[in-house]
Amino acid sequence: MRWLIALSLLFTVAAQATPAPGRAAVASAHPLATEAGFEILDQGGNAFDAAVAVAAALAVVEPYSAGMGGGGFWLLHRQSDGKQTMVDAREMAPGAASADMYQDRNGKVIRDKAINGPLAAGIPGQAAAFVHLARHYGKLPLRTTLAPAIRLARDGFDVEDHYRTLAGYRVDVLNRYPAAAAVFLDHGKVPAAGYRVRQPDLARTLQALAEQGRAGFYQGAVARKLVKGVRDAGGIWTEQDLDNYRVKERAPIVGHFRGGRVVSAPPPSSGGIVMMEALNILSEFNAGEISEGLLPHLTVEAMKRAYQDRARYLGDPDFVQMPVDNLLSKSYAQQRAASIDLDQATPSSELGEPVGVEEGFHTTHLSVLDADGNRVAATLSINLPFGSAFMPAGTGVILNNEMDDFSAKPGSPNAYGLVGSQANAIAPGKRPLSSMTPTFVEFKDRVAILGTPGGSRIISMVMLGVMEAAAGKPVDDWVQRVRFHHQYLPDEVEAEPAFMDSPAAKSLRLRGHKVVSVGRAYGNMQAILWHTDNGRVTAASDPRAIGAARVAVPRAANKATNDPQAVTEK
Repeated sequence: MRWLIALSLLFTVAAQATPAPGRAAVASAHPLATEAGFEILDQGGNAFDAAVAVAAALAVVEPYSAGMGGGGFWLLHRQSDGKQTMVDAREMAPGAASADMYQDRNGKVIRDKAINGPLAAGIPGQAAAFVHLARHYGKLPLRTTLAPAIRLARDGFDVEDHYRTLAGYRVDVLNRYPAAAAVFLDHGKVPAAGYRVRQPDLARTLQALAEQGRAGFYQGAVARKLVKGVRDAGGIWTEQDLDNYRVKERAPIVGHFRGGRVVSAPPPSSGGIVMMEALNILSEFNAGEISEGLLPHLTVEAMKRAYQDRARYLGDPDFVQMPVDNLLSKSYAQQRAASIDLDQATPSSELGEPVGVEEGFHTTHLSVLDADGNRVAATLSINLPFGSAFMPAGTGVILNNEMDDFSAKPGSPNAYGLVGSQANAIAPGKRPLSSMTPTFVEFKDRVAILGTPGGSRIISMVMLGVMEAAAGKPVDDWVQRVRFHHQYLPDEVEAEPAFMDSPAAKSLRLRGHKVVSVGRAYGNMQAILWHTDNGRVTAASDPRAIGAARVAVPRAANKATNDPQAVTEK
C-alpha cells in the first residue's frame, strides 16, 4: 500500500503543477442538459456546480434514464490539491427489505414485483448527491445550480424520437400508474414528436431541494408524499428510510495501462475492478501493445475472466468482504493470462462457477471539465426505461427499479435472464452491485474523462474507450468505435451489427468464438480530452443518441482574464 500512497502524492503534486486548460467542456446525453452546464459555468460555477446542473436537467429531460428517484456514481478530481474521490449515491434497500421479498411461497421469483411498481424501488441518492457536491465542492448554492432544471420542468421540453422509442418499451406499465402516465404519456399513448412534456410537480420538488437542502427531499412535505404514495401502492418505504439515506465518499480504483493512470469507480460499482483486471490481463501480453489481428481475441478473453470474477466476488463493500487487492494484483493477472490460448477461445464452462449478473441499460452519463482543470465523470441511473414506472402523486419523481440489480434469489435469473451470487443478495440498507464506470485516464500529456450507460456492457465500452485513448486516438474515435462485449455468460461475443462483418469479428470466429449481433447499436458515451501539454480541449457525444458536447471559454473566465470573446467549439 505504501507505493500506492506515494504514487497518489506524486500525482497530487503533478496535478497542482499542470497549467489550467483555460476553457471548459461539457458532454452529456441531451443538448438541453449541456446548455444547463454552461449556464452555470458562465455564472462562475466550477465543474462540480456544472455537473449538478447537468444532472438535474437530465432528471427532467431524460425521465427514461435518470432522475430524482434514482442514484449514481460521481467521480471527482479537484485540481487545486489533486484530490480524487467517488461520491457513492447509489440507491439503498429499504429497512423492511428481505432476501426473499420477490419470491412466492414456493421460492419462485416474481419478476414483475422486482421491476415494476413501488416495491421495486430503492431509496434514491440523487438529491443527496446534489447537496453533498454543493456543500463540499461547489462554489454556488443549489438555488443557482438547480434553476435551469426547475425552469425546464416548469416550462417543459419537446418529445423527440429517442423519448418515443423508450416510452414505447414501457407504455403498458406506465399506464398502470396514473400519476406517471399523466406526465409521460398523451392520453395513455406514446406522445407524438413535438409533444410538450411539462412537470410542475417535479419543479416544486426541485425548488424545495434548492431552498431547504437535504431536508427539502428527505424530510418534510416531499418525503411524506413519497412515502405515502409508495405505501398506498404496496411498497415498503418509511420516512425513516429516507431520513437515513447518506452518500458515501469512497477511494477510487487506480491502475495503469499503456502509460496511463486509470482512475475509476470502486464497489458497489464493479466497473473499476472488472475493467482494471481485464486491462491488467492485456498488459501481460507485450505490455498491452498487441497486434491488430490478436487484440480482439485477447480482449474478449480478458473480459470473460474479469466478468466471471465480478459475479463471484463483488457486492456492497459495507456488507461483503472482497479480495480487491488480489483481483488487481500483477500476480493474479499473470495467472489469468496464463490460461489464455492465443489460438483458441476458452469455453466459459472451463473457467469455473457459472454465475453472472446484469443491470438495466437505460442509464445516463455526463463528463465535465472546467477552465481551472476540475473535472467530473458521473454515471446516473433509474435502471430500466422510466425505472419502476411508478410516481408518487404530487412529487413528479419517477422511482427507480434498482432493487432488481440485487440477486432476488441467488442462482435465479434477473430481468435479463442472468443469475447472481450471494454477495449481491438483498439486505436492508445495502446498495446493489452496479456496472457504472465513470473514469479518468491521466497520461503525461493528456487527460481523458469518459463514461457511458449500457448495463453490464458499460464496463466493456469504457474499457474499449480507454484502449482507444491509450492508443492516442482522438476523442471522437472513443465514442464512435464499433463495440463488442463478453461477460462470461452467456458464452458469446455480443456485438453491434456493424461489427459482424469486420476483420475483428472474422478473427474471433476463426478462434472459435461465437459472435452474435445484439440487433442494434448500443451505448451513449460522453467524453472529454484535455491535452495538458498545449491546453487544447476536445469533447464528443456518442452519435448513437441525441447528446451534445461543447467546448468554450465560460463568460466568467473571460471577465477574469479580460478576454473580450469566448471561444466555442462544437
